[in-house]
Amino acid sequence: MKPWPYPFWIAHRGAGRLAPENTLAAFRLGAAYGYRMFECDAKISADGVPFLLHDATLERTSNGQGIAGENAWAALSQLDAGAWHSRRYAGEPLPTLEALVRFCLANRYLLDIEIKPTPGADRHTGEVVAELAARLWDDAPLPPPVLTSFSVKALEGAKAVQPALPRGLLLDTLREGWLDTALRLDCTAVVCNYALWNATTVAQVHAAGLRALSYTVNDESVARWLEALGTDGIVTDRVDRFSPGG
Repeated sequence: MKPWPYPFWIAHRGAGRLAPENTLAAFRLGAAYGYRMFECDAKISADGVPFLLHDATLERTSNGQGIAGENAWAALSQLDAGAWHSRRYAGEPLPTLEALVRFCLANRYLLDIEIKPTPGADRHTGEVVAELAARLWDDAPLPPPVLTSFSVKALEGAKAVQPALPRGLLLDTLREGWLDTALRLDCTAVVCNYALWNATTVAQVHAAGLRALSYTVNDESVARWLEALGTDGIVTDRVDRFSPGG
């Protein structure tokens, strides 16, 4: 396998559940717990601005309504993305992907950018996110961001415009041909629901020269089991429970 320059522990959406997910406040809190690599979710606005949000809709994690990707960035930037979590974070805005990348570069943090397209915009979202990541990371003295997605079309778009950026196929089931798909996309990693890993699946991925990563692991016994299997990385919400140096 090629060298893997990324840490084992990755903070989910910034600081998991301790701060409003996918906000700069969450990434700052995750960093305060010692994490040096973060997972985030990226989609694009109606006018093509990559920004951070997990859901297709705005209701769960902001005071907005409707399909996020149908709004221009000028409107999205005015939303409150923190009050849903707690009063402490009221007024926290949705960040652009560029803002997060610049924060990470300034502090030498690494990123797992999950491409989370609005339905129907998969390939274009992959292209836009990859282009921005490559432009901002150009000549940075850090390993590049890993672009991950459940969407094959999004990863195809990312590969088409920026083939040098590492990619990871996200899986919640081992659908037929899953490893062949990862290899066709020239992925460097397969990122599974942790329950899909066992000695056989880990060996298959490693034999193909890929890395085996897991989401979202919040239980210590599960984490130790995955370490014993020889997996290569864990995405966790529990930044307060797992030491990223451990």
